[in-house]
Amino acid sequence: MPNSRKWSDRIRWMLLNQKVVLFLFVILLISLNILVLDKISYVFHPFIVILETVFLPFLLTGVAFYLLNPIVDYLESRKVRRVYSILALYLLIIGLLTLLIMKVVPLLSQQIASLIEQFPAYSQDAKQQFDEWVGSEYANELQKMLGIDTAKLVNEFSSRASSLLSNAWSGIGGLVSKITETVLAIITVPFILFYLLKDRKKLNPFVLGFIPTRLRNRSFNVMLEMNHQISSYIRGQIIVSACIGVLLYIGYLIIGLDYSLVLAVIAACTSIVPYLGPAIAITPALIVAMMTSPIMLLKMIVIWTIVQLIEGKFISPQIMGKSMRVHPVTIIFVIIAAGNLFGIIGIILAVPGYAILKVIATHLFRWFKKRTGLYDEEPTTESPATE
Repeated sequence: MPNSRKWSDRIRWMLLNQKVVLFLFVILLISLNILVLDKISYVFHPFIVILETVFLPFLLTGVAFYLLNPIVDYLESRKVRRVYSILALYLLIIGLLTLLIMKVVPLLSQQIASLIEQFPAYSQDAKQQFDEWVGSEYANELQKMLGIDTAKLVNEFSSRASSLLSNAWSGIGGLVSKITETVLAIITVPFILFYLLKDRKKLNPFVLGFIPTRLRNRSFNVMLEMNHQISSYIRGQIIVSACIGVLLYIGYLIIGLDYSLVLAVIAACTSIVPYLGPAIAITPALIVAMMTSPIMLLKMIVIWTIVQLIEGKFISPQIMGKSMRVHPVTIIFVIIAAGNLFGIIGIILAVPGYAILKVIATHLFRWFKKRTGLYDEEPTTESPATE
């Protein structure tokens, strides 16, 4: 009875409290606005096109900014002007890119061309091994047990492969346009990045100028926390991915795996996506090692396991630390959901986007707790038996 009375008092308080009613009314207005905007979404098509056009340059600029800004800040603390620091970094990056193009790109292109040339032979070997396995006694028993029709599976796979190939040919025009957009975005990145690094200290006051005065302190704290989350993730993930690529390249060279540089570069690029990236990266290495010899396959698995242990036990804890504070299972579900919603871009931006939303939701929840008092602890009263 006392508990029911407490809940009825609490509900009556919520209904009569003006702040709670106002908060619910604001949520209702926001929902109605979203509904109306959804009905007239065609009005925003030009803005969506503009946003898609500037999205990639600003994304690449943001990544470069978080990588280079700490260096510029450090040089500025050493009494070096920001403009001179930025120009020196640009010269260093141009030199590194020139060295990369002269030394690494020819070797990488040679291995890619060789891999493309040998791919039919790998496919033929894989088909032969598959036919041998399908025709074995154990495979026949397994097919009968599971009710699998191998011929039907092969025909379905062939039809899907043909459909995929036709769609790929039809999408060549779209691919060319995407490549053109990417090249233009890369060209514009240095110019945007220069002014962003140069006027970095003016950015926060500029953004805060659009926020009401009473909310600026709280908004500034939210921006600081979001900046810390994004910078920690971008810098840490790129460094971890580069370390994985270097370690795998060294390991592949030691065991003599073909196309070691190409496979290591693929692993480094896909490792940018946490947890799911390494699972994708191991697939081409498994195929090449399996087509080479069973011993090479075993060696490759050993090298991959060692690199993953080094990354999980030493590299990631030292570089990433606990800055994200997100459970691995949550990250996996976030990546899968973002991939289904937004494709490749969603997969890449899933974790930092989730970190930003988490910061915003956390601060909103703290504000809600403070304003409503719904989560305040009730004073405990001693029972008469204990007195």
